[in-house]
Amino acid sequence: MGIVSWLSATPCFAQSTGPAPVELDTITVVGREENLVGTATSASEGTLSHDEIERRPRLRPGDLAEYVPGVAATQHSGSGKANQYFLRGFNLDHGTDFAQTVDGMPVNLRSHGHGQGYADLNFLIPELVDGLTYRKGPYAAEVGDFSSAGSVDYRLVDAMATGFAQFELGSDQYARIVGAASHAIGATTLTWGVEAQGYDGPWRDIDEDVHKRNVFLRLTAPVGRGQGSLTAMGYDNRWNSPDQIPQRAVTEGRIDRLGSLDTTLGGDSSRYSLSGAWNGDAFGGTFDANAYAIRYRLSVWSNFTYFLDDPANGDQFRQFDARTLTGFGLRQTWQGATWRVRAGMDGRRDDIGQVGLERTQARAFVAPIRDDRVDERSLAAWMDAQYSLTQAVRVQLGGRYDRYTFDVDALQPENSGRTEAGIASFKGELAWRIAEPAELYLNWGQGFHSNDARGTTIRVDPVTGEPADRVTPLVRSRGSELGLRVAQEGRWQTTLALWQLDLASELLFVGDAGTTEASRPSKRHGIEFGAYWFADPRARLELELAYTQSRFTDADPAGDRIPGAVPWIASAAWSSEWARGWHSSARVRYVGDAPLIEDNRVRSGSSTMVNLAIGKRWQRWSFELDVLNALDSDDHDIDYYYASRLPGEPDEGVEDLHFHAFEPRSLRLRATFAF
Repeated sequence: MGIVSWLSATPCFAQSTGPAPVELDTITVVGREENLVGTATSASEGTLSHDEIERRPRLRPGDLAEYVPGVAATQHSGSGKANQYFLRGFNLDHGTDFAQTVDGMPVNLRSHGHGQGYADLNFLIPELVDGLTYRKGPYAAEVGDFSSAGSVDYRLVDAMATGFAQFELGSDQYARIVGAASHAIGATTLTWGVEAQGYDGPWRDIDEDVHKRNVFLRLTAPVGRGQGSLTAMGYDNRWNSPDQIPQRAVTEGRIDRLGSLDTTLGGDSSRYSLSGAWNGDAFGGTFDANAYAIRYRLSVWSNFTYFLDDPANGDQFRQFDARTLTGFGLRQTWQGATWRVRAGMDGRRDDIGQVGLERTQARAFVAPIRDDRVDERSLAAWMDAQYSLTQAVRVQLGGRYDRYTFDVDALQPENSGRTEAGIASFKGELAWRIAEPAELYLNWGQGFHSNDARGTTIRVDPVTGEPADRVTPLVRSRGSELGLRVAQEGRWQTTLALWQLDLASELLFVGDAGTTEASRPSKRHGIEFGAYWFADPRARLELELAYTQSRFTDADPAGDRIPGAVPWIASAAWSSEWARGWHSSARVRYVGDAPLIEDNRVRSGSSTMVNLAIGKRWQRWSFELDVLNALDSDDHDIDYYYASRLPGEPDEGVEDLHFHAFEPRSLRLRATFAF
């Protein structure tokens, strides 16, 4: 929770629409209360407003992804790494098939040192997220790579009605300061935000020693017949990592569930970006354009197998990534009384100066494994057209074409090379308003994810020296969905979706390498239900349920279960506004047990997390208390099953459950001053 829950009558955030946006008197209602019957193209898309985002307490910035129904965001390491995401039966590792963008800038990183599609949200200041739009399934023509399971775009604030300074203290040496404000300079609005956070964490053998800094600066102004913006963002973080640990080490008493076997793990990361955008009337319709440049760095030290590969020095390794990312997006919309046509183009270049893996001991270099340079480029064009056949029936058809170039200069010359690939994707949606408050949807679409560029040119395994098979550069997915949306304006809304998705190749986490690799073809189908009641601000309720059955589809003696494919994700939340400035909220999230190996002999445990919050507004001040993991559950954030070796164990190691525990119950007290 935060500043906006403190000021419900006067919203702190609103989109800029003129030369003096800091004086806005009204705000357009978006989010759960927006009735999408008559405008949405599927039951599994939606929007959330800033007010709705602020009602929930958050442990990490990555929890923002959980505002997408059916998403669980967990962590298997320190606070500085990207979250582990789960959606529609996918263990998405740190991104893979879940595309995330911020005002059109991509968050997922291709050919990343820690896993394909790595999506780290730590560079966001949550209080400056003005809202989000999400879609699930590969049905939207404007979304391409990594979007087979779903996509989400976070919108950052253009202008603020009220500035604020916020001070936060909590358990385990948690401390955070954040502030933001807008200033009118003639027709231009300057909005700034800063954040500093420190945190040691509850771990027995490691102080996380988080040092995170964020800065945000945005200029918005009328430009021609539209609105333009220029945004600079900076993020820097370093931390120590309490990574996943083997169950037997806890059972044998070597460590407890909050302990660590390698206390020298951790990382540092930075992200600096400059972006510009313009939207307005042009070419007989509405035109949107954006461009961005991002400078990114990551070093992360991990040790998942301890002494399995190197009994003398241990198996610690460093993954590193340093890149410059540039790109643009263009979109044109033409619209009439019964039709709409959109067309767009996206371009992106990942100029990866260094990406690789090396063996280390206590963060000191031991030996190289991979140290490569990658130049990965893509260009895409897309179009969709919507037409109202009758007042009750709408149809939309769309498609896109993506072209990729992978250029790899590898440490091992035989793994260098150049690959080109293209893929066409087609989409179709039908919406039928069967009654005034209800609409049926039928969706079908093709999607894809890209594989790591280094896998498209590899010939020799860099560790064993044995021949290695190349991966398919672009992997096809196909999905379909039958959905229903029923809504009563200003009171409640429900959604129901039955869906399926076929994927030509899974991206799976590899425990002994700490990365993802291409795997077998798969099929998923499931059902999702969402119910939201907002008729009374004193008691807003929501319930979200998602069930998925996930299977490999090829014949293999190992079995057909997909490791980490969670079948059940459920959540329920309540928020309220009481008399005399009091407000409160609660949320419970359940993640079901899942297979950890293909034959289903070993499964993860289920987990339940409960978070609570209460606060009071008083003149310019707001005071709030968050209770995270309120029931002090000792469930696991995530489980894996693979072989590792501790001192004194056989050379071949021991296959075992490896887990990262929930952080124990913690308190965070926040004071906010508006100015």
